[in-house]
Amino acid sequence: MREMFNVYGMTELSGGSAQTASTDTMERQLTTIGRVQPHMEVRIADPEGRTVPLGTQGELCFRGYMVMRGYWNDEAQTRQTIDAAGWLHSGDLGVMDAEGYITITGRSKDMVIRGGENIYPREIEEFLFKHPSVADAQVFGVPDEHYGEELCAWIRLKDGCIATEEDIRGFCHGQITHFKIPRYVRFVDAYPMTVTGKVQKFVMREMMATELTSASRQTG
Repeated sequence: MREMFNVYGMTELSGGSAQTASTDTMERQLTTIGRVQPHMEVRIADPEGRTVPLGTQGELCFRGYMVMRGYWNDEAQTRQTIDAAGWLHSGDLGVMDAEGYITITGRSKDMVIRGGENIYPREIEEFLFKHPSVADAQVFGVPDEHYGEELCAWIRLKDGCIATEEDIRGFCHGQITHFKIPRYVRFVDAYPMTVTGKVQKFVMREMMATELTSASRQTG
């Protein structure tokens, strides 16, 4: 295989709606999803639905012939996904540069609000990948009485590697902002996933909430 492309798509967009090209630089092919497909529109919006300036993070919204007509027999969900102006809200966060290249930065539903600070798990996951013993990392928020939410990281280690919670936190100290360092670290062999291979963070969140509640009752 001599060439490979990044294609961004979702079922609601009839497949791919943005793509890199063979003429793109290697950096753009590796770090972006390219530019929007012909005859489609894309914009980056803030939580109030306003288009944000170039280089600013927001939600990816698409409009055009690829957008679905709606969810089958679910008008309410359709209205939540496609606004009155016909923009489909993807739920993915990203930024667009001056030439129209889009970089995915996370999921809006995954955002954690800890003590008033907005934290995007993908940023922390990408940092944890740099640890020599980490094969994969999934970061999400769990309920906390004081901060509202706290960060939790579920980590899969590389074969034959060993690490502790203190190792992971120590790796983070001085490298990322203190409030982005996961308070809870768990080492797992696998993640709960859908039949199509998507990680189910909501299941992980529920499992951790149950564990923390149980631990709180035992210490209380």
